[in-house]
Amino acid sequence: MNSNLQRWHGYAAHLLFVVMALALWGNLLYAQPAINLEGAEQTAQRIFYFHMGSVVTALLGFFLSLVGGVLYLMRRKLAWDSLAAAGIEVGLIGALGVLVTGSLWAKPTWNTYWTWDPRLTTTTVLVLVYVAYLLLRNGVINPRTRALFASLYALLAYLMVPLTYYSAIWFRSIHPMMFLNASNPDAAGDFSPSVGPTMRIALQGSLVAFVLLGGTLILLRWRMLRLEEAMYSLLGVIRR
Repeated sequence: MNSNLQRWHGYAAHLLFVVMALALWGNLLYAQPAINLEGAEQTAQRIFYFHMGSVVTALLGFFLSLVGGVLYLMRRKLAWDSLAAAGIEVGLIGALGVLVTGSLWAKPTWNTYWTWDPRLTTTTVLVLVYVAYLLLRNGVINPRTRALFASLYALLAYLMVPLTYYSAIWFRSIHPMMFLNASNPDAAGDFSPSVGPTMRIALQGSLVAFVLLGGTLILLRWRMLRLEEAMYSLLGVIRR
């Protein structure tokens, strides 16, 4: 059984490597340059694909943390609490990737690495809120008590996700909105920017690749956390 599982893990790892390699090729070589940019801005525009990939990784992780928290409160099984923890750990990696890639992209575009734009500010708060979740988990020893408080916290923390997304609409923001249409202008009154066909294909490929990467990391981390719980239970370190 373990040998079969390891074999499938190997297949998944090879497939993920191929998908990420194709996404990297699409982002850096296949996608045509933006016609309205030049110089450093044209080069930095390639960060866009990795930036959006980090966004979907964060969204996937935080959404699964919400699912895990709700299912634990309904069924009281520690496996769902482990899913929530795995989702938040991977989601935090994605959210930090959003901040890093966004800062690198902002320098040639806005002439500064950081500005207290509503989208950037709420994203930073989002990261801090989920870091506090990890601190909460590490501060509680009893697994049942930890799972209960962590699940409740995960539900409340998820409120930051829609707040972060809509912050660029509700407040005056210089951050572009990528998913608006011609009938839905952004906060500055501008309509959603369009992308060329090669850019669209590269973006879609990048999103798929990062979803697969995030999902794989979450599944592996979930399995690790469940194995840790089983090991501690057998050793009598943690009570069920």
